[in-house]
Amino acid sequence: MPSLTAIKHKVEDKASSKTQAAIEFAQQAERLAQYSPAQEDESTGSTQAVEAKFITAQDPVIETADGGRLPAVPVEEATKLNRLRDILDDRDPSQNKTAQHGTRQVKDGSTHGAHPSDGGSRQSTDPEAPLRQAIPPSRTNPLFPPLPMYGPPTLLRNIQCWGFRVSSAILSLCFLMVIILGAAFTSIPLAWKHVWIRLKFQNPDKRRPFFLEEERRKRARRAAEKAWKRKKYQERRGSNPNKADADNEGEKGKDADEFVPLEGGPDPIVCDVRYYARCVGLDCEVFDVQTEDGFIIELWHLYNPREYQRASSDKRAPGSPETFPANFATDGSVHGASGSQYRQGDKRYPVLLIHGLLQSAGAYCTNDDDSLAFFLAKSGYDVWLGNNRCGFKPRHNLLKYKDPRMWAWNIRQMGVMDLPALISRVLSETGFEKLALVAHSQGTTQTLVALAKEQRPDIGNKISVFCALAPAAYAGPLIGKMYFKFMRVISPGMFRAIFGIHAFIPFMMTMRSILPGHFYGAMGYRVFSFLFNWTDERWERDLRDRMFQFAPVYVSAESMRWWLGRECFARQKCILATREEKKIEDHEDEPADQHSTEQASPPRLYQDGGKKTTRPRRNTDRSSYAWYGPQTPPFALWVCGADDLVDGRRLLRRFERHREPFVDVVHAKIIEGYEHLDVIWAMDSIEKVGKEVREVIWRTASENARKSCRTPKGCEDIEEFHKRDEWRESANTSVDASAGEWSEKGREQVSRRRREKTMN
Repeated sequence: MPSLTAIKHKVEDKASSKTQAAIEFAQQAERLAQYSPAQEDESTGSTQAVEAKFITAQDPVIETADGGRLPAVPVEEATKLNRLRDILDDRDPSQNKTAQHGTRQVKDGSTHGAHPSDGGSRQSTDPEAPLRQAIPPSRTNPLFPPLPMYGPPTLLRNIQCWGFRVSSAILSLCFLMVIILGAAFTSIPLAWKHVWIRLKFQNPDKRRPFFLEEERRKRARRAAEKAWKRKKYQERRGSNPNKADADNEGEKGKDADEFVPLEGGPDPIVCDVRYYARCVGLDCEVFDVQTEDGFIIELWHLYNPREYQRASSDKRAPGSPETFPANFATDGSVHGASGSQYRQGDKRYPVLLIHGLLQSAGAYCTNDDDSLAFFLAKSGYDVWLGNNRCGFKPRHNLLKYKDPRMWAWNIRQMGVMDLPALISRVLSETGFEKLALVAHSQGTTQTLVALAKEQRPDIGNKISVFCALAPAAYAGPLIGKMYFKFMRVISPGMFRAIFGIHAFIPFMMTMRSILPGHFYGAMGYRVFSFLFNWTDERWERDLRDRMFQFAPVYVSAESMRWWLGRECFARQKCILATREEKKIEDHEDEPADQHSTEQASPPRLYQDGGKKTTRPRRNTDRSSYAWYGPQTPPFALWVCGADDLVDGRRLLRRFERHREPFVDVVHAKIIEGYEHLDVIWAMDSIEKVGKEVREVIWRTASENARKSCRTPKGCEDIEEFHKRDEWRESANTSVDASAGEWSEKGREQVSRRRREKTMN
């Protein structure tokens, strides 16, 4: 039996350890706070850190005393705060309910994702241990190095920030001027060629593939503008100017499939999705969404004003940062702002669209009725347009624009924070269990990263199908251009000196706000065409200036460093695999590549109990090196054949070689001649992409969801629906070579592919 002295010493030791823990906790709470206690006042409230909440094993966020959220916290610092908090509260860390974490071993021997390490008696070696007990090594993934940490503002930190802002304001502007001059210089031969054709009394635009259709649409647009002016003039002269609106209100609910334009006249070239939606008989409302790390991002909802009433401002305000609450809605049974306005059987299936790099979701709304967003909305879907953090208006629940913590994020935070927040809000407003996700370029990247089994694979349970347009998983040849090489060779410190630690070249956004729309659109096209090697041959030129009003947006310098810096994507040339792993896969593929052809090979037959089938069982033995697990939704991919920016063919090859046993590819298509933006901006994109997207979404929706929804236009004859089972579904990749006939570049590409096929 222990003596009273031993018990006394034990109590004193415990009290002493608690006192020391309290001191260390106060120091750590201040280290991770927004402001130091001396800097806080009534307006700021208490910003001291009280606990770290792990969103994933690599993404802790700080909860402050006033309930705010602070992002960009190193894992080790967050784990230390929680460990001290557990000591003070006499809590057993194993009893804390937290999210689980995963890892992925790759063929080159590296580990992707956080995994437990020796961190003391409280640390667990169980791979399913709670995140609070898991301390990942400082470098768990060569593709996602740790972000810089910034604490409360001090004199030294303020000097450092202002130093970076001054240096980046000068150097990044010089970099931008070099790009603009390069774009102008390379445009001279093209301009001279056009002048020469004009001097011969010819029209250079006649070489454009859709010249006649462009002219027809231009005439129709001018006629519509005159009709709108005449209508407004008549209303001002004697008719009630509100009569048309009153008539529309009176007809609300009747002939709801008809879309009556609410705006018209000459195109003012504005950065306003609602204006362009109203021009085609739709309307748009803006929902503010709070991410789990405190950013406020915008979610745009398209609707038909004749059958839907705009939600009140309080219902569109940002809600809790928590995603997917326990009482989540399923199959339209719970009434959100959208779900409550449609009867059972007449609901619209929700579709979320995510934009590309340096763009906003307005990129889906620039082509009048041929815009993908408007096309899906008029087909009968409930369309939501998601924007990533910062966008046009950088906002956070605590941080201000000048705080570097506002900008300490990259593509992974956009995937594991922004995407779940947007999905959660759409599902809560529509009342469905799942939605269809359509993404372009960078939007596909953040989705592919988020769904990886070491990131946030659980969101796959909320997605019925992932439609990837110009999927950006592997780098294309464009990454080797001189100006991209410059970004890749400079050190991280030099990158921050040139491009700062805040927004990436914010002067671009200033230019958009002060320059006339037509001039800015023309200049934006030339600059981006020079950077990304695309043309406007398939776009409707009359609308081109409008397209560039929705780009660029605010992105962080850290995000651009991930894309173009010396450590991540530009070095590895892949979003989820290292260069070494790619070399191993290339070596494995050499025998198959020697016998490959451009056309799909005859389907291989598999034996199953004496019966022959063209679908193999899921080979889970290969799952150890796979990117994705069983929660992954079906994939549908549209690859641009003339895309120099990303290599979509290699991603298709990954699926065709069965490296992803849990991924069902329900649709795969290569459009020869299409460039990176043609999948959303080409004049024939609805025919080549939009209609297929519409059908794939309906084919993969659940039976219960289809029962509660109206059948979209164009999907009435669909009878076969996707159902996941023990068999692996892999659609044969179709190749559409017709687009390659329209341009010299496309013809060369199609001819090269045909020669390769003949040689093989």
